[in-house]
Amino acid sequence: MEAALIGSFISAMATVLGAVPILFIKRLSEKWKDILIAFTAGIMVSASTFGLMPQSIEESGIIALTIGFLLGIVVLDLIEKNIPHIDVENDSGISSFDSKSLLVIVALIIHNIPEGLSTGFSYASQNEALGPMVAIAIGAQNMPEGLILAVFLLNSKVSKAKSMLIVTLTGLVEVLSAFIGYFTAGYIQSLIGVGLAFAAGAMMFIVYKELIPESHGHGYERSSTYSFIIGLLLMVYISYLFG
Repeated sequence: MEAALIGSFISAMATVLGAVPILFIKRLSEKWKDILIAFTAGIMVSASTFGLMPQSIEESGIIALTIGFLLGIVVLDLIEKNIPHIDVENDSGISSFDSKSLLVIVALIIHNIPEGLSTGFSYASQNEALGPMVAIAIGAQNMPEGLILAVFLLNSKVSKAKSMLIVTLTGLVEVLSAFIGYFTAGYIQSLIGVGLAFAAGAMMFIVYKELIPESHGHGYERSSTYSFIIGLLLMVYISYLFG
């Protein structure tokens, strides 16, 4: 349980680490944003393909993998359809910490719940190396997410201190959901395989629906492609070292 606590906390606080640049800069270039997002996508694909999915089959079999994987996709799809996105480029009409800003914060909190569950399920599995691997993957995804939220809040005329506090609170929600996933899987062992597959499906949906399209829309496709490959290989090496 101690490892799950530390891993989920570090993963969640990567959101805060991602927001740190707002203390010094207010805008990140499109090129570097695309490179970071593609790097994150590579990490998440690697963690899903080489970590979560094989372990799900080992824990509960191919049927559980299929059910959990599709469930993760459907849940994330429903969230994406019903929760607005953060658009840092279009901040017209936002002059204060208004209802739109609050809606975006709620959206990020809801997005963090399945991510936290994924970390919790991974630490509950029989593979001790899987928990740290998934925590790293989720943490890598949280960093640009935290930066984007922080920039959005600054554009909404929220102070830097308050922006950092809000980003921190959204990250702590992930820690709570990680514990829910960990203890649920611990008491109901049959859920572990489904939970791992759920995490893989959720990650793949995020990658192919959000990260890859977003990293290939500003003319830096070649740099983003290499960044994706580097991220994928890095997670393979991390998996090898932990394994």
